[in-house]
Amino acid sequence: MYGNTQFGADVEDVSLTPEQRQSLRRDLTHVAAGLREVLPGEFVVGSEITSGSGGPRATIAVQPPLGSVVSAGYSPTEDKVEITDDERDDLVHGLAASAALQVKQAMTDDAAPTAQ
Repeated sequence: MYGNTQFGADVEDVSLTPEQRQSLRRDLTHVAAGLREVLPGEFVVGSEITSGSGGPRATIAVQPPLGSVVSAGYSPTEDKVEITDDERDDLVHGLAASAALQVKQAMTDDAAPTAQ
């Protein structure tokens, strides 16, 4: 699963052009949209691009209605800034599964089932 893991290479000093930052933001938006398609509305999805000492870092996170936040990070390299379609699909499926697992683990055994 991808909960709380980092994608991409180890952190290296990378700076993004405005076009690269916009492209990375668009990739994160596609991941967030995919998560919103597969998860119920009670799950909150967010993303951000931050700058650190080692360069930019993209993060996508899901807050389930119960349980802890799950997130995945991506640190671009000089050679690879974009998140590929396959990586986006992996992120959507991995984060959705991790968020659903958080809900399951947060449920108590005495909770009434929502359907029979």
